[in-house]
Amino acid sequence: MMQQQAYNPYLPSYEYIPDGEPYVFGDHLYIYGSHDKFNGGNYCELNYVCWSAPVDDLGNWKFEGGIFDKRKDPLCPNGDRNLFAPDVALGADGRYYLYYAFDFLGVMSVAVSDSPAGTYEFYGHVHYADGTLLGSREGDAFQFDPGVLVDSDGKVYLYSGFCPEHGPWEYFGMPAPIVRGGMVIELESDMLTVKKEPDYIFPWKANGKGTGFEGHEFFEASSIRKAGDKYYFIYSSINGHELCYATSNYPDKEFTYGGTIISNGDIYLDGRNEQEAVNYTGNNHGSMIEISGKWYVFYHRQTNRHQFSRQGCAEEIKIETDGTICQVEMTSCGLNGGPLWGKGKYNAGIACNLWSRKGAMRYEFGEKVPDFHPYFTQSGEDREDKPEQYIANMTEGSVAGFKYFSFEKTAVITITVRGKGKGVMWIGTKAGDKDVAAIEIMPSDEWYRYKGQLQVQDGKKALYFTYKGTAAIDFLEFEFDREE
Repeated sequence: MMQQQAYNPYLPSYEYIPDGEPYVFGDHLYIYGSHDKFNGGNYCELNYVCWSAPVDDLGNWKFEGGIFDKRKDPLCPNGDRNLFAPDVALGADGRYYLYYAFDFLGVMSVAVSDSPAGTYEFYGHVHYADGTLLGSREGDAFQFDPGVLVDSDGKVYLYSGFCPEHGPWEYFGMPAPIVRGGMVIELESDMLTVKKEPDYIFPWKANGKGTGFEGHEFFEASSIRKAGDKYYFIYSSINGHELCYATSNYPDKEFTYGGTIISNGDIYLDGRNEQEAVNYTGNNHGSMIEISGKWYVFYHRQTNRHQFSRQGCAEEIKIETDGTICQVEMTSCGLNGGPLWGKGKYNAGIACNLWSRKGAMRYEFGEKVPDFHPYFTQSGEDREDKPEQYIANMTEGSVAGFKYFSFEKTAVITITVRGKGKGVMWIGTKAGDKDVAAIEIMPSDEWYRYKGQLQVQDGKKALYFTYKGTAAIDFLEFEFDREE
């Protein structure tokens, strides 16, 4: 059976799973994360679900269903809190432990299952030996975004922390928390009891000077992985859009800043600054995993003009012999093992670059997005009839970029658009170019297909679609074919 192609976002376009923690258990890759709602009004409004894919067919995802009902936790009997980013660890007893925290409650909870896809049953809250909940003791720093490691020697480490430079506390109805940096807490073998006091080993903005983390200090999104004998701590920096890493020969000390692995605006690549982002940015959260001998970073992107409908993406990375990781670019084909076929039909929602005539922007709380910006969205309600995504509101000068395709004798392209716009869709191998095709577009309230000749050389190419015209159009899909 032919393997399915893998795209970014890697899950179906109607699914919104940010904060992805990938794990290989047996011969399957499992993804755990928060669960956003399409066009939601807050982060992580839905219960946790799980998706899996065979390690040798990373485009073939299976919905494992709901894995944990928040009402099982005594801290949320009415289900009125939001489940923020989780992590999962395989315990020494062969059971799977799900660590999570409710929104800004500041308490770490744990659920357990006999299988990676659940369902998970409430197990307890992380606490000190005397029963006091971690995070509730006077002077405790705020508990947030758990990352968990069960090391080869059986020791259990919990990583945590939330260190905004200045936070929208009033927006979330909470007092400003105690902030000291990213921390590690060793737990007893019961996976619940604190064995060693929290140790603050990752600097935040206020104490980053002279640490090597300057400009990329710890903010949130703790995640931990081990590659060979080296420990990799993956986190979201104070810049928000990037996932950074730090390495050590120990799980609980002496971490050295490594660099940026991925930015959801491709910021820093080719010297690009935040004003030159090639996608709409917001917070970021994810991790890395080895799958069949290759390493990948998992991260998320923003959709729908706000930070509350995020989607998981992944890219292949390389760990050099000295342990370093170079920053990688966003693509449309991250888990595919190579470029997508230069034939067949593709949804416009797999664009890895998107910006307006005035560039992209960061989605901020309560900030209105100017009406000339394009954005990823979908028809219908959340999960309703599994709707396809599209790019809405492509106004004059808007660009959607796709990387990469492998072309061989491809000669025809058909685009499907709608809207009041009248103009031309330029298609080029570089942004703003029309060296590949130029297709005229007329106003239409319904989706309409336009065909044109494709002047593209064989080989691996990026494609950029630039709208030049009046009003605005929505962009649903495009299709490649050979000469008829």
